[in-house]
Amino acid sequence: MLTLDIFGFKALWSPYFLLILLALTAAYFLITITFRSKFQDSEPLTGKQAALFLTAMILLYAIKGSPLDLMGHLMFYIHGITMVILVLLIPPLFILSIPQWLWRSILQIKMIKPIFKLFTKPVIALLLFNGFFSFYHIPIIFDQVMQNRFYHGGYSILLFLLSVFMWWSLISPLSEYQPLSGIKKVAYLFANSMLITPACALIIFSDSSLYATYHDPEIWGKVMSLCVGPSIFSNLNLSGPELFSSMSLVDDQRLGGVVMKIIQEIIYAVILSQVFFEWYRKDQEESEREMKKQILNPNLVE
Repeated sequence: MLTLDIFGFKALWSPYFLLILLALTAAYFLITITFRSKFQDSEPLTGKQAALFLTAMILLYAIKGSPLDLMGHLMFYIHGITMVILVLLIPPLFILSIPQWLWRSILQIKMIKPIFKLFTKPVIALLLFNGFFSFYHIPIIFDQVMQNRFYHGGYSILLFLLSVFMWWSLISPLSEYQPLSGIKKVAYLFANSMLITPACALIIFSDSSLYATYHDPEIWGKVMSLCVGPSIFSNLNLSGPELFSSMSLVDDQRLGGVVMKIIQEIIYAVILSQVFFEWYRKDQEESEREMKKQILNPNLVE
């Protein structure tokens, strides 16, 4: 069985992508620390926010710049893991890592504010994210996207943005941008879980390999040429991804569907527990306020 070393350092570790992420990280700290004094009522960057942003950048490099990205072109289940991390784990970390004053400054921009308000409406965000996620996993669409560098990059960015819009209704850090609360958040999470299920079910219960990207040598070769470079790939004389894994294509595909669904359920379960905790806390605070009113104003009690 072949190893990934044959593809070379550049294809495995994407140094240019790493430089872009380092530049973004530097810009994040420059804006949140240096420029904060220019905004009124701007709170300082917290350690938690900085840690969340760094975690998001590390995860982004892991799935798009490390050997995991290359492995996703060889094994579908790795692709499933990286896809779920990209659209369900990194976006909430990103949202929560941005200070409130910076979010408000961004959302005050005339071109951004109406677009953001429209696409973060719960129903619109819910349908767009899950629709485009499912659309992406239709075999003919998946294969076309994977064979074009611009389609692949553009669709990944689109899914990320739609995921940010979807998560906003659940974890918005701004009090004026919180369209859902309590039981509505629970229903929203449940709807998300249900809408993503058909795409996973299609992958899990198929009796054949759905994606030519993994079973058609010609298409796989084109995809790999884009990933590692035409000159490098042409010198390797590779026939298909089976050279790198002992797992059958169907088992690999089914595992990918199962992994996507399990990771999604774990992430949603964590958010659901936070929603219940927040709900319980607000209920307790309301009860305490009512009790204090009764103590201070006993005439209000019948």
